Amino acid sequence: MTRGLGAVASLRVSGAGDTHIGGREHNEDAVLLRPDLELYLVADGAGGHNAGNVASTLATATVAHYFESTIEQAKKAPAYDDMGLSWAARRLATAFQKANREVIEIAQSSEQKKGMGTTLVAAYFDLAHSMLVLGHVGDSRCYRLRGGLLERLTQDHTLINDVLELKPDIDPDSAAKLPRNVITNALGMDDKVRVSVRTHQVAPGDRYVLCSDGLTDEVDDGQIQQAVQLASTPDEAVRLLIDLAVDQQPRDNVSALVLMCGLAPGVGRLPEQTVPPRRNYPEEQEAVLIVDEDDDEESMEVLIIEDPDDDDAPEIQIVEDRAATDAGKRRRPDETIVHKRKP
Repeated sequence: MTRGLGAVASLRVSGAGDTHIGGREHNEDAVLLRPDLELYLVADGAGGHNAGNVASTLATATVAHYFESTIEQAKKAPAYDDMGLSWAARRLATAFQKANREVIEIAQSSEQKKGMGTTLVAAYFDLAHSMLVLGHVGDSRCYRLRGGLLERLTQDHTLINDVLELKPDIDPDSAAKLPRNVITNALGMDDKVRVSVRTHQVAPGDRYVLCSDGLTDEVDDGQIQQAVQLASTPDEAVRLLIDLAVDQQPRDNVSALVLMCGLAPGVGRLPEQTVPPRRNYPEEQEAVLIVDEDDDEESMEVLIIEDPDDDDAPEIQIVEDRAATDAGKRRRPDETIVHKRKP
C-alpha cells in the first residue's frame, strides 16, 4: 500500500493506492501518487509481451514529468487564460498529449511494443482555488462521494457509449448486441488524442476514487460507495475495494486510488473564492467552453492537435464533453509509485 499527503491553501488531500495482478499473467496497471504536485493517476495498459505495463508506466511518468517542468509557470499563471479557459485544465490536457506522443514513439520503436496503449485517469488539485481538474481517456474512472451520494465523474470512452450518444433511440435488442468493453479512445491509439477534462469545486469531506475497469467489472457502484463511506482512511478504503474485487476472482488487473479531502490544520472554514470573469467568445471562435450557469463545474472535452513547429504549444479545440449532455523518465525520490503485487 502506498500513500501520500499534500497540503496547500485551505484544503488538504490525503491519498493511497494499490494494484493487484488479478487473473492476469502480468500486471499492466499503473498507479502513481505525487502529493508534492497534487497529482494522482491510474492507468490500464494493453499490449503483447507485457507492453501494456510499459505504456501505463510511461504515461503516468510523462504526465508527472510535465507537471514538474511547469511548476513555475503554474505559480504565475492566472486561473483562466485570455480565452477564458482554465489554465490548470489546459495544463493537464497538454500533459496527456505529451504522454500520448511518448507512448506512440515507444510503440513504433519496437516490434514487441507495436500497438501498445493505455487508458488514463488523472486528478489534479488546484487547492489555491479549491478546484479539482479531472482528465481521462478510456474506461478508467473517477467517482466522488459527497454527502453520502456516490457520483461517477467520468464517462467511459467505449463503443457502446459512442453509439448511444450518436443514436440514443437505438432499439434495446440492437443495443444488447453491442460489445461492452471495446475502448474507442486511449493513449497510443492515434496521434490525435481526445481528452475529456472537467473542473469541479472541492469541498471538505469529499472522497474520490480513481480506478481501472478491473475494479468496476467486479464491484458495483453500491459496493464502492459502502466501502469508501465506511473507511476511516484512504488505506482502509483501498484495501476494502481491492479485496471486494479479488474475492470475485477477477480476470483482469485491479487498481484503486482513494483520495480524501479535508480542511488544512488551523483552518475553520473555506474562504470565499473569487473567480475572474471569462472573456466572451467571438461567434467564429472554434474553442467552445460548455458552462452550466446553475452549476459550479465546468465541462469540456479537449481535442489536442500537435503543432509541428512548437512541441510546447499544441493547438487545443474544446468541444462538448461526453459526460456533460520510458518508463525511461527519471523518477523523483518523492514520487510514489505503486508496485505491482501478486496474490
